[in-house]
Amino acid sequence: MGKIKTLSIDIESYSDVDLQKCGVYKYAQSPNFEILLFGVSVNGGEVMVYDLAQGEELPMDIITALTDDTVTKWAFNADFERVCLSMWLQRNYPAQFCSYSINEDTVGDYLDPAAWKCSMIWSAYMGLPLSLAGAGTVLGLEEQKQKEGKDLIRYFCVPCKPTKINGGRARNLPKHDMEKWNLFKFYNKRDVQVEMSIQDRLKKYPVPDFLWDEYHLDQEINDRGIALDMDVVENAIAFDAKSKAELAEKMKELTDLDNPNSMVQMKQWLADNGLEMDSLGKKEVAQAVKTAQKELAEVLILRQQLSKSFVKKVSGDAKCGLRGRQSERNVSVLRSQPLRAMGRQVNTITKPAAEPYTGFGTGSRSS
Repeated sequence: MGKIKTLSIDIESYSDVDLQKCGVYKYAQSPNFEILLFGVSVNGGEVMVYDLAQGEELPMDIITALTDDTVTKWAFNADFERVCLSMWLQRNYPAQFCSYSINEDTVGDYLDPAAWKCSMIWSAYMGLPLSLAGAGTVLGLEEQKQKEGKDLIRYFCVPCKPTKINGGRARNLPKHDMEKWNLFKFYNKRDVQVEMSIQDRLKKYPVPDFLWDEYHLDQEINDRGIALDMDVVENAIAFDAKSKAELAEKMKELTDLDNPNSMVQMKQWLADNGLEMDSLGKKEVAQAVKTAQKELAEVLILRQQLSKSFVKKVSGDAKCGLRGRQSERNVSVLRSQPLRAMGRQVNTITKPAAEPYTGFGTGSRSS
């Protein structure tokens, strides 16, 4: 193998952490995370698939290239490959792993994003779909992503439900269906081929360097994450639970309903009291409050307070960690095609509308 200048990569992996709910950082941090298949093309050559799940090993030249910042690594949605490979290298090749920035920085667990480029960013720049299958279809590529992929990923890459039929196992391994496994290896190879075909088709329309710089900065921001004061988070959750319990009790007193949170029961109670409502959505309730009788308006306001889910969402984010919450913006602005970050995007959090507190400096304290 000659001097490696570029790697085109696609991996298939397993984790017991839900990728969609928690994002790639928590996904890859799971003790049960592992890379199953490693598809790679070196310098644009033939695609090779390394079956890591069945004991094959990557050549040391490729291991070295993964941590060599002079080698450009390509992938579609490259943050997934980069973060997963960062965790995998630390566990399996700790002597070869190296990160970036200073030792005190929290990005130290991850490979330098400056050595990576993402063909999904390129697709977004050109106004193409943000999926490998979608981009390949629009470009009319000869190689197309296999449609069986979702079923194969569901079978091998996530936990399965233990049943009598599968012997009570919680995970499907290659030995449980070698026909599917061989198809999965071909699927992995085809993904790399499609990614390379996208790059080849778009080579006359390169992404400007300043956008790659912004993408790399975006990745560094996500690697660093956001620090959380967990004492404050836990207290906020406790206060929210206490508040909702008090609100629910008040609602029961006012309505005599068994479950004031039930939309069916609440709509029926309102109808019985002369207020027909097709929906109990936020906007509809806010409008109804303006004209409803005082007793009904009070119930509707309590209903609004009970239905707020912000603390629940934020507590879920806290459990999953606040990394991967930003998305590179300028590419999407150029083509009006927003790139979505995993989980809560902190820039979209609405500030609460509240009257300013005026009790300071009065020299007295109410009892």
